[in-house]
Amino acid sequence: MHADTSSSAASGDAAHGYDAPDLRAFVFALFFIFGGITSLNDVIIPKLKELFTLNYAEALLVQSAFFAAYAIMSIPAAAIVRRAGYMRTASIGLVTMMAGCLLFVPASSSAKFGLFLFALFVLASGITIVQVVANPLISLLGAPRTAHSRLTFAQAFNSLGTTIFPFVGSIVILGSLAKVDVNTLSGAALDAYRAQETHVVVVTYLCLAAALAVVAAVVWSRRNRLNEEQSHGNILKAFDLLARPRFGMGALCIFLYVGAEVAIGSLIVSYLMEPSVLGLADQAAGKHVPFYWGGALIGRFIGAYVLSRVSPGKVLACVATGSIALILISANTMGMVSGWSLLAIGLMNSIMFPTIFSLASEGLGKRAAEGSGVIATAIVGGAVIPPLTGYLADVSGSLHFALLLPALCYAVILGYGIYARRPAPELITA
Repeated sequence: MHADTSSSAASGDAAHGYDAPDLRAFVFALFFIFGGITSLNDVIIPKLKELFTLNYAEALLVQSAFFAAYAIMSIPAAAIVRRAGYMRTASIGLVTMMAGCLLFVPASSSAKFGLFLFALFVLASGITIVQVVANPLISLLGAPRTAHSRLTFAQAFNSLGTTIFPFVGSIVILGSLAKVDVNTLSGAALDAYRAQETHVVVVTYLCLAAALAVVAAVVWSRRNRLNEEQSHGNILKAFDLLARPRFGMGALCIFLYVGAEVAIGSLIVSYLMEPSVLGLADQAAGKHVPFYWGGALIGRFIGAYVLSRVSPGKVLACVATGSIALILISANTMGMVSGWSLLAIGLMNSIMFPTIFSLASEGLGKRAAEGSGVIATAIVGGAVIPPLTGYLADVSGSLHFALLLPALCYAVILGYGIYARRPAPELITA
């Protein structure tokens, strides 16, 4: 009899890593998918801002609804991992993402901004579940000493998704904006216009739902590939990991990093449309978003090599310094220099998430899934920092001034890189 390689368990264990190259390929695909879908928010925000005549703070509620899912669903996702295992949980997450995509249909039919926010919340809940699985899983699929480099390489596929999806989305979604002044419409005419203009959004997400269904089926077929050993007990005890300084500070930095990255990405289109910057039209500005995420893509391939040779903490401190410098240049200049300095921050962002995650998670052992759940909760920074940045833009009347908040976030990350430049001790568990 020959073993079925699609269902037989991979060799290895959680302490020494699993030898499963085929599973690494699937995990890379998961990073590509949830990265790409998340980046579509940067295109949807100016679309909904126009259709529902929102200010910056209101428009960035899109990110609040999306990233709030991380605060609510991360720990439940970690509990599902402990009960169902990594691959089964990934399938559950993909199906939940598919459900969120399908909810765009009633949202468009009703032409209600609140229903779009709910659909985004459900979609993000699925992404949260997948991400809680993907980050520790890619660390386990290989030698522990190369986990930093491997996670950074996986994040490169995340960046590939964030580069491709906004470019296509800007053509499909922003390119359909009708030359109609929404302020001249009211009542039934306004509702009809909104329903018509959001139809293209619905079609986009229905296509994504179909693709997710296929990927979920493939991942489910691999559900028995790992001999997993998970910790047991009260899942809420995962939060006691925050008492571990290296982990607690790392979780805070994830909160700040995601918030800063999302805030900048969300404002790129509006920023580049300003006459003092590049003065572009909405679709043309949207086509520049991939340069931001593409910088992260390039940086992660470079980072995977650098991190295998240089202390991750030192690399983190260097790129955080670079982000602060680019923000200061962008905020204090005009024209091409201002616009491209902001876009270049994507290159600095490239290694931040995987490096902070792996630095914080060093030495967790069997509690890796719990740690991933707590860190994923910290991704809620994407729900908090962007609207605060939008509020600063509204009250100051300047997107340049609003960049001060992301700069402060990067300053804290700089400090963490210096703090965590040495290896962490192993966590002793009962």
